[in-house]
Order: sequence, then C-alpha cells, then structure tokens
Amino acid sequence: MNNFNFYSPTYFVFGREKENEVGKYIQRFGGSKVLIHYGGGSVVKSGLLDRVKQSLTATGISFCELGGVVPNPRSGLVYQGIEICKKEGVDFVLAVGGGSVIDSSKAIALGALCDGDFWDFYCGKRVEKALPVATVLTLTAAGSEGSTGSVITHENGMLKRAANSDFLRPVFSILNPELTCSLPAYQTACGATDMMAHVMERYFTNTKDVEITDRLCEGILLTVINEVPKALVDPDDYEARANLMWAGMVAHNDICGVGREQDWSTHQMEHELSGLYDVAHGAGLAVMFPAWMKYVMMHDVNRFAQFAVRVWGCEMDFQHPEITARKGIERYEQFLTSIGMPVRFSELGAKAEDIPLLVKALGLGERTLGFFVKLTEDDVRKIYELAV
Repeated sequence: MNNFNFYSPTYFVFGREKENEVGKYIQRFGGSKVLIHYGGGSVVKSGLLDRVKQSLTATGISFCELGGVVPNPRSGLVYQGIEICKKEGVDFVLAVGGGSVIDSSKAIALGALCDGDFWDFYCGKRVEKALPVATVLTLTAAGSEGSTGSVITHENGMLKRAANSDFLRPVFSILNPELTCSLPAYQTACGATDMMAHVMERYFTNTKDVEITDRLCEGILLTVINEVPKALVDPDDYEARANLMWAGMVAHNDICGVGREQDWSTHQMEHELSGLYDVAHGAGLAVMFPAWMKYVMMHDVNRFAQFAVRVWGCEMDFQHPEITARKGIERYEQFLTSIGMPVRFSELGAKAEDIPLLVKALGLGERTLGFFVKLTEDDVRKIYELAV
C-alpha cells in the first residue's frame, strides 16, 4: 500500500425530509447570502426549490437564484453565476440537484474569488480558495456531493475538463433518498453506471497488497449490482434508493482509492465523447469501460480474473485465467445491457469517422493517458475502435 493523506470533511445529513433543515446548516457553516443554483423544472415542479427557500427564509438567510444547468454543465452559466456572486456579495453557494448542478456550483464558487478566468483552474491552475459549497442531492451518480472534483464543458470548442481541490469539497450535503424516486429509469441506470466507473477507475491498479480497498471497491460494486434492478422495478423502493445514494457518495469520496495508484483514462476518453455528442456521462462510460477493459486486460489478467470471480461470481479457471477475465467483462456488459445502458458507439449515436476528432481533443501528443496502462494516442484510437 502506498503512503497517503486522507481528508474528507463534508458533513452529511441523510434521510427523509432533511432538505427542510438546509437553512439551519447554512447558518451553522457561516453563510449569510446564498446563491441557489439548480437545473431545469423538476426541482420547481416537485416543490423542492420552494421548500429550500422556505427553510432559508425561516432562518433569516437571504438568497438569489440561478437555474438552467444542463447535463455536461456549460461555461456560459458558470460565468453568469460568478457575476451574480460578485455583484450580490454572495458568501455561500447551494447546489440543488445532481452532479451537473454541483459541478457548476463548484466552478462558480472558485470563480467568485478569483480575478482571472475560472477556466484556468480547469486547465491546470491550482485552486487556492473558493466560496463554501453545500448540496441538496437529487440524483445519485457523480459523487460530487462528497468529492473534490468538478467537470465543466467550455462552449468555445466544447472542451470538457476537470478541476480538483479540497477547497471544492462540499462543506455539507443533504441526502434524502426520496428525492431520487421520481428519476426516469434511464437516469437511474446512468447514475449506477457512473458509480461503478468511479470504483473501477480505482480498482484496476498496479499497486500490490491493497486488500482492504479491494474489498471496499468490490462491496460497493456488489451493492450497486444488487440494488439498481430493485430501483428500476419499483422506483419508490426507499431502501434501494438509500443504498444507491450512499454507495454513490462512498464510490467517489476516495475512501476506496487511498493508498493505491488510480487510472482515470476511461473517464478522460469519455469526456471527449460526451463533449462531442452531448450524451449522458454514465451512458458514455457504459460504452467506453468494456472497450478499455478488453484492450488492457492482459496487462494484469489476474486482477481481471479477481474482478470476475469476486464481483460477477465467475468460476476461476486457474489454468487459463484469461478465460475467467473475459467472462467477467462479458457479464459486466450483460449487466449494463440489462439495465438499459448502451455498450456500442452506434447506441450513443457516435460515429467511427469521428474517432480522429476524439483522439485529437485529448491533446496527448507525446504524453500518455492513465496509469494502469499508460496509453499512447494509438492505444486510445484502438480503444475507441473497440467501442464501435
């Protein structure tokens, strides 16, 4: 196991109707003027936005609003939010929504305290300060409610890039599983796929003797595999939703990634895919992860065989571990198909002729991508071709 530091200060408030206490927690964490940031009409139609406002008003906290966040959140709205924060003297950003809303909120929070362009922080500049961010989660997927990350698409070139900093980790997050019961089945499945991908980016590692985090990863994967079909059959299954909601957070707050080298090449390849085609992140990962697995499997066939046995219940072929490894990948693909996820380019509306654009957008040049296997531009092209 590698040396590591782990710091995860988010205060989690979990359970039914907890969104009605948001004002109390904003006050507890020092907020006095809040920007409420949200997406489309669902938080309005459900009455959630009104309940949040009532809670803020009841505790004497003033607020302004900015809606309109879309999946794969855009830079234009971030610039608007930064301007509002600076003009209105906002000292706290409250995200009411899923990962896209939270990511956009984090971008606004760091941009509100910088004099330059917030996009610089998504191109490698170090984040040194940000307004505090809190969340009321409505979509279990990205894990942004407990993570240091934020991903934004810049409308100039549709480049999708990430920023990471402990300053972006939410100070508190309200998690009420009931708020996810109205999600369409496709969004529920996309969310589950995203959670699994967050775990697998950590699971496939070159670090040896990491049994504790291996088992944590496997436990999260098994939970998602078990619970998402229940949520799809009965959207109002509170216990299934609760297990998925907590799994999504644990999958990405890095508790299962400490002490081990992580990969993240598949996420970066998917970012270009969803940036170009504007597809759901989880759907893009469902296409890209099996392709990556098939390409890199022989780098550590025993780890893939372990994945097959421990997660997918395959029987171990000790004479031919590659057979077991392939069966695990097959069962992963079958699971994705069973929950309504795409597994090929054509199912996303992506085109083989666009692969050169996707490779170019990554801007690798002589650099490599990922760590489990350090991928060259040619490797990346071949993985995209496998996804076709």
